[in-house]
Amino acid sequence: MGYRRPDGKVGVRNHVLILPTITCATQAAHQITQLVHGTVSFIHQHGCAQVGVDYEQTFRTYVGMGLNPNVYGVVVLGLGCETHQARSVAGEIAKSGKPVEVISIQDSGGTLMAIAEGSKAAAKMVQEASAQMREVCYFSELTIGTECGGSDACSGISANPAVGVVSDMIVEVGGTAILAETTELIGAEHLLAKRATNDRVAKRAYEIIDMMEKRAILMGVDIRTGNPSPGNIEGGLSSLEEKSLGASAKSGTSPLTEIVDYAQTPTQKGLVWMDTPGHDIEQLTGMAAGGAQVVLFTSGRGTPTGSPIVPVIKISTNTPIFNKMSENIDMNAGTIIDGEESVDEVGKRIFQEIGQVSSGKLTKAEILKQHDFGIWRIGPTF
Repeated sequence: MGYRRPDGKVGVRNHVLILPTITCATQAAHQITQLVHGTVSFIHQHGCAQVGVDYEQTFRTYVGMGLNPNVYGVVVLGLGCETHQARSVAGEIAKSGKPVEVISIQDSGGTLMAIAEGSKAAAKMVQEASAQMREVCYFSELTIGTECGGSDACSGISANPAVGVVSDMIVEVGGTAILAETTELIGAEHLLAKRATNDRVAKRAYEIIDMMEKRAILMGVDIRTGNPSPGNIEGGLSSLEEKSLGASAKSGTSPLTEIVDYAQTPTQKGLVWMDTPGHDIEQLTGMAAGGAQVVLFTSGRGTPTGSPIVPVIKISTNTPIFNKMSENIDMNAGTIIDGEESVDEVGKRIFQEIGQVSSGKLTKAEILKQHDFGIWRIGPTF
């Protein structure tokens, strides 16, 4: 049961997004969300003194957040003199047919006036959004993001392969599943390249892995020689390749149809690889900006991670961490380790949960208002 948008896409939430295009406007945006029920926003440090491909990637992320089907309408809030102009961002979002308003702190005469104008625009949108009714939609219209964070020795044999089952189920019914975390696929790229639907996709699989490694080498680090995360080491993983083999299990067995840039909307159905870093919040933001309506997040260490616009279903890889952090984790795949369920059974259970969450059931991160946001910066600030 979802919300049909003017461009035909389906949202599983009906948010009004207060979108600050510059760090200077984030606090004003937050104040609007405090005043107007039904609005969401995020804090960030971007939007100015960015150039080239770094500018383009941040711009694409802003626009993608506004275009996400879970968003009914957007109030774009800028300062006025920043590199990422609010009107440019709003213009791209408006092409979808969504209601969009632009507020400038400088043009409004200061923070207080901008908050007042933004709140009025947001309140009108929220009332309009509240009148929209859910309707029957199809799993084929869903784009599911997948990621794993804080892995342990159980990740590759419980939660991740269970998510792989779900990924295959989504693909089988005509939907899209996004595999991310390029950093955490190093050492497993050949397995994904073999499943590519054409030579171009296979070639790019090796290219983006190579580029990710070279970025680390430029910083004097060879990330193939060890595991960069203390949590992963404590969880029992011995190497980056071991982490990668577990992470790649989230892709299931479907053919790899496309590889897209960070925050880019897939053009193909099926299994899609998005080039993102391993950083949980940055990859989550990239998938949300790429149009994912729901994200499956596996964890062997526990995490409160969430998104301002996308419900994040968190799945534990072991039962002890589920019991310890039940206020943050939605589902337990540790039953596989305990011998109580098979990988397929947990996968089917996750698939059913997606249906319930897509119809309105709140995730733990949504209930706790865990509105995390972070953009993958690929260039310096000038």
